[in-house]
Amino acid sequence: MAYINTASNSSSFMARVSTIVDALATRRRQNRMFRQTFAELSELSNREMNDLGISRSEIRRIAIESSRNAL
Repeated sequence: MAYINTASNSSSFMARVSTIVDALATRRRQNRMFRQTFAELSELSNREMNDLGISRSEIRRIAIESSRNAL
């Protein structure tokens, strides 16, 4: 027996726009968290960095990881 499926699998235009807006908002929050973490770690003295067990070359990586994991 044959049948016709008339249901659309694609989401509505507004649903796609909403998804894009949500993704942009998430990315903006992550970027803000990255900049804040980067700035705070950059302000630490070399002694404070050594006490934490990190080097200046790791600041960017740590800021990226914290911004991705926080949200």
